[in-house]
Amino acid sequence: MTRIALDPFVTDLDGESAALRAAGPLAEVELPGGVHVYAVTRHAEARALLTDSRVVKDINVWGAWQRGEIPMDWPLIGLANPGRSMLTVDGADHRRLRTLVAQALTVKRVERLRAGIEALTDASLTRLAALPAGQPVDLKAEFAYPLPMNVISELMGVDAADHPRLKELFEKFFSTQTPPEEVPQMMADLGALFTKIVDAKRANPGDDLTSALIAASEDGDHLTDEEIVNTLQLIIAAGHETTISLIVNVVEALQTHPEQRKQVLNGEIGWDGVIEETLRWNTPTSHVLIRFATEDIEVGDRILPKGEGLIISFGALGRDEEAYGPTAGEFDATRTPNRHIAFGHGPHVCPGAALSRLEAGIALPALYERFPELELAVPASELRNKPIVTQNDLYELPVELGCPFGHDA
Repeated sequence: MTRIALDPFVTDLDGESAALRAAGPLAEVELPGGVHVYAVTRHAEARALLTDSRVVKDINVWGAWQRGEIPMDWPLIGLANPGRSMLTVDGADHRRLRTLVAQALTVKRVERLRAGIEALTDASLTRLAALPAGQPVDLKAEFAYPLPMNVISELMGVDAADHPRLKELFEKFFSTQTPPEEVPQMMADLGALFTKIVDAKRANPGDDLTSALIAASEDGDHLTDEEIVNTLQLIIAAGHETTISLIVNVVEALQTHPEQRKQVLNGEIGWDGVIEETLRWNTPTSHVLIRFATEDIEVGDRILPKGEGLIISFGALGRDEEAYGPTAGEFDATRTPNRHIAFGHGPHVCPGAALSRLEAGIALPALYERFPELELAVPASELRNKPIVTQNDLYELPVELGCPFGHDA
């Protein structure tokens, strides 16, 4: 089996995903830093593995980890070994940790956030409308980033004053270009920041999920301080990064498919269809690290060997022709059915999926209602991905907003 080296600079994600699919349902890959793992690249096989109890999150199952081959300054160490949380445990331990989070993120509870998300969206759009006319605007920095960060911070009880530091540390956390000598300090700084947040909530609890996790630990659920801190870090990291990329990717998809954009703005195609197709076609999460095989597992005509690491290559399997037909590589907001698994599948499916969909479902229609003449300020071919192998993330999304409400203001 030919090993495919994932590009640390992410210069051609579509081409890389196509190469992974061509390699078969199970591809042997090299992660940045020279770490060898396997990748599942097809939809059906991914669904099966994501519910297979022989594939676990316990890093101690990983042969390379047992042999001391994974250095602590590996740029992706924070994703492979982020500490004990619902992301890194299975079975009863996973259910125990996840239940507390799931209770705060039920569809009904998420829906209660609607009014706040609408108000934040309106404030962001009003701020955009006040910018000098005729100048390109980075829609990612000015709109797609602030909304999810504010929403998840409100949910978790994080002070807005911590946002700049969080942004700085998370960019290092996800990037494959963080110098190895900076990785241990970056991980320590993240831990210290989230410990500070937890300590503040322990002293002054509020109506937020962090306070609820602390209360649960004190009421007999026995969450350790490590579990609380790591759960907070996990939810904030995943809860804003995915939604940022989703909003950016929808705008890029509509601007590069003008006929479908016209149908959306005319009401002929619903926003739900646009969002779900973007999740499939240009998924916010390109690869998810990492699971481990407790025994040899058949994957199509291949074997995932015992003790090997497995990543889920959502960028590849989202365009799997076996799952989505011969038009899998095309953006089609009318696609029905669209049973993508961009938010995962099985016990570890993303608990924040409903919140991400709600945010995008509010923010995007409001954006185009306020700025129906919005256009990309550069050709789509000039948009550049950040060097992040796990997130499908652009450096920026420069746009020309046009006149608010489509007329001279």
